[in-house]
Amino acid sequence: MDLSFSRFEHDAKTTIMPPDLAVMMVGIAARQAASPTAIFHAHLGALSAAALRFAPRHGAFNAAMAAALVRWKEL
Repeated sequence: MDLSFSRFEHDAKTTIMPPDLAVMMVGIAARQAASPTAIFHAHLGALSAAALRFAPRHGAFNAAMAAALVRWKEL
């Protein structure tokens, strides 16, 4: 998700947000930042790549099926 703002345009008019909308947006941003997903992703940056092992050591998610496919291809 891209949360970056568009580039600043010098000829653009400045608009003032209604206070209720500004408060609502701050509340939404705070709830999103406190979500379990956001907290998990914040901790991911602190971990080293070696500590994360999303793939199994043998390289296949189902080692028995991978071996069967290799045997099948060799026939």
